[in-house]
Amino acid sequence: MTVRTVRIAMNGVTGRMGHRQHLVRSLLALREQGGLDLGDGTVLMPEPVLVGRRAHALEALAARYGLTEWSTDLDAVLADPTIEIYFDAQVTSAREAALKKAITAGKHLYTEKPTATGLDGALELARLATRAGIKHGVVQDKLFLPGLLKLKRLVDGGFFGRILSVRGEFGYWVFEGDWQEAQRPSWNYRAEDGGGIVVDMFPHWEYVLHNLFGRVTSVQAHATTHIPRRRDERGEPYEATADDAAYGIFELEGGALAQINSSWAVRVHRDELVEFQVDGTEGSAVAGLRRCRAQHRSATPKPVWNPDLPATERFREQWQEVPDNGDFDNGFKAQWELFLRHVALGTPYEWDLLAGARGVQLARLGLRSSAEGRRLAVPELSL
Repeated sequence: MTVRTVRIAMNGVTGRMGHRQHLVRSLLALREQGGLDLGDGTVLMPEPVLVGRRAHALEALAARYGLTEWSTDLDAVLADPTIEIYFDAQVTSAREAALKKAITAGKHLYTEKPTATGLDGALELARLATRAGIKHGVVQDKLFLPGLLKLKRLVDGGFFGRILSVRGEFGYWVFEGDWQEAQRPSWNYRAEDGGGIVVDMFPHWEYVLHNLFGRVTSVQAHATTHIPRRRDERGEPYEATADDAAYGIFELEGGALAQINSSWAVRVHRDELVEFQVDGTEGSAVAGLRRCRAQHRSATPKPVWNPDLPATERFREQWQEVPDNGDFDNGFKAQWELFLRHVALGTPYEWDLLAGARGVQLARLGLRSSAEGRRLAVPELSL
């Protein structure tokens, strides 16, 4: 067995997602399992090189995990010919410029979303990367969640018949930072820093809807700021200039409708932090992060509306659990493995920068729809 090392510059790994999901639960987990077996007698061993702005944080992170290389000089890292892949998990406002530098340096790209603050920038990145002949991918992690993998199994198996509608509920209460510390960084609530739930979550909804049910063809959204004043990491008050909740209706290719509520100002009364209910002519299903329950038309009860009597049916108990039928790895790690195979072997990979641009497009159109109070068409993108 031949071991091949692939050196990966990881920018933004001192942040929550970059640290926990991409560094620890993906690349370090791959190293701990002995690398990625490519199936041709070669094992690919990722070697992270940490990049960021805060030297002390990078040094501490490297020491914690036994890594030897870190740098605050992105240009120097990108100039290193031994670096094959550049990964970006920075704040959105810093991402586009860094990705352009990596493309110029000829590095393969793997990046968090959104890829840019605007559609023009996102499309330019896709064109530049394609023209440069490098491989590029965008994190679309929710496709690899156990609950959505089970839901896709139902879709692919024709369980639903003709799909009529999709209803999604996402969110939880993010504390304001006064009497309890906020569990999300304050920049998420400042539009000038690239914050906002539409910019954050509509790219997710685009790829979930696109990959499971069909391309989004129109959007009508209402975005709002429910909590106008919060406190930052130092306890200082600040004005929340970004939206913290969005209510969207999406038309899908083929005629189905999707309605998704996203909020950081909602208290959870559901089984998981995100849930999707899909209703079709032959059956329905409810999928979350891990679970998926289904109800076929033959097992659908016949409720009768009678507000004068208490409900006698336990509706939740009438649904059937969709079995795992396999082991599910961490979704971020699973997508990293696919991208690394794409780089090493040239295997197909569909979640590229053009797919990332579709997410940016939907977010920008969602904000515009909210501002103008009308439904907007979502044109199909091409390079």
